[in-house]
Amino acid sequence: MMNKIIFIATFIFLFSIAAFAQVTVSPDNITAYSQGATSAYLTFGNVVDLRPAEAVWCGEIVSAAPDIGFRCDPTTIFGTLPARYDQSRLNGARYTDIMSITPTVARRAYTDAVSGNNSQFFYVKHFVSTGGGQDQFVTVTIRLGRNGAGVPFSLTSVKLNWQNGEKVVPFIKPDEKLPKITAEIRYTGTGRLKGRWEIVKPGEDLPDRRDLLSEAALPIEERGTQKRYTLLNRFNVNLPPGGKYVLPGPENWRIDKTVEGMYLLLFRVEASDAPDSVSNIGGETLATGAVAGFAMPTLRYYVGNSTNTNIQQITKTNLISDELSDQPLPIILRWKTVADTKIYRLEIEDNENKKIFSAVVLPSVKQYQLPSFIRELTVSKQLKWRVTAFDASGKTLEESKLADVK
Repeated sequence: MMNKIIFIATFIFLFSIAAFAQVTVSPDNITAYSQGATSAYLTFGNVVDLRPAEAVWCGEIVSAAPDIGFRCDPTTIFGTLPARYDQSRLNGARYTDIMSITPTVARRAYTDAVSGNNSQFFYVKHFVSTGGGQDQFVTVTIRLGRNGAGVPFSLTSVKLNWQNGEKVVPFIKPDEKLPKITAEIRYTGTGRLKGRWEIVKPGEDLPDRRDLLSEAALPIEERGTQKRYTLLNRFNVNLPPGGKYVLPGPENWRIDKTVEGMYLLLFRVEASDAPDSVSNIGGETLATGAVAGFAMPTLRYYVGNSTNTNIQQITKTNLISDELSDQPLPIILRWKTVADTKIYRLEIEDNENKKIFSAVVLPSVKQYQLPSFIRELTVSKQLKWRVTAFDASGKTLEESKLADVK
């Protein structure tokens, strides 16, 4: 009898230790848009002597014994979190993660539900023991729904556009106007989109990738630490259910063009209070409205005197590298270094001499990979390119002749 009592007491003691050490997650269930992407901010607590590992979506879960929790049934896996969407951070015993459900995973879950299977699916995060103990598997339950009430307010796509869909990098003189700017936003749920337009002037330190994340994608200890730049104006608009909104950019008169060089226009998104968009661990509530699993895009423009009468026309072989040859996609254009260059401007034209694409390249770079959509910008089968080198004052140093894009 005594042995039985000791056994039961030991079991209760061990169970209480395991329960105390159990990793928790907030929120532990969400509603996701069934026909597209959804993002949600997750906070994992009590991550002690554990290393974060893979994250998987699946249709069914099974016991992880002898480890703790439930793991994905390997026969029902929908996908894993792509590395490009990994915004996770471990700080002490708290681990934050942006669960970016891709359209592919949502379609798999929807198809599975239509086939008669369970209409909910799961996101399972694996934590590996670093002390020889049990691994832990932590589950978030996901229900499928429409893109409206109950779905976290998240940004799933942001595109910054010049007027009329222009894809070139504007190269203007100080007294010229820039094309109008818009931000095309796709989102889930509903909430207030708050933020600001900022500008990075020539010579200022450029933002890094985490500086360009939406504030709601950052853990609490990083909020307020992103680099700040010159404010152009603010925006604060309500995004109703619908999933798409076009936000006007800053007024042209606000955009600085006084200093010659390359400028960077930033779209900064602040965290927003919104229904179904909070994370709570240990009584601490964090607003996560307008979360996004990707860095916000930027727009570039270059201010300089491109009408200098002393332009030096040089031959293709002087500036464009002989390394350029027939090559399959991706197409990489290369050129030779020009001394004292502050910026290179790359231009692409079709066989009717119409400029269809341009880019500004830093002087430390001597090549450029053309985007995959380049040939979709024109019906022309033959494209040509040139590269121009500019000094710090915006004057042309050298300009290549047009060469075939091969």
